[in-house]
Amino acid sequence: MTELPTPVTAHLAAPAIDQFTEDAVVTDEGRTHVGRDAVATWLARSASEWTFTTTFTGAVRDDDDHWTVTQHLEGDFPGGVVDLAYRFTLRGELIAGLHIAP
Repeated sequence: MTELPTPVTAHLAAPAIDQFTEDAVVTDEGRTHVGRDAVATWLARSASEWTFTTTFTGAVRDDDDHWTVTQHLEGDFPGGVVDLAYRFTLRGELIAGLHIAP
């Protein structure tokens, strides 16, 4: 298995705003959230909107600053089951971008 960088493993274990740059951009469910305040709001909503489990299914290092992690989710969200790609853009030890999509 590919060893993931610290910001990615930290986010997958317990997402927190201090993992993101001040100008981070997150896209999830077709909505884009720009800047730490918007990302913090997204994190809070994501944590409370649905109950689900995640299973890590793979990771690819696209280049030094870009990683794609795939996860299988099951829960009480519409459809109940989905496989998602989490595309991380790193800047140093922080997440500068995260794009989540099937």
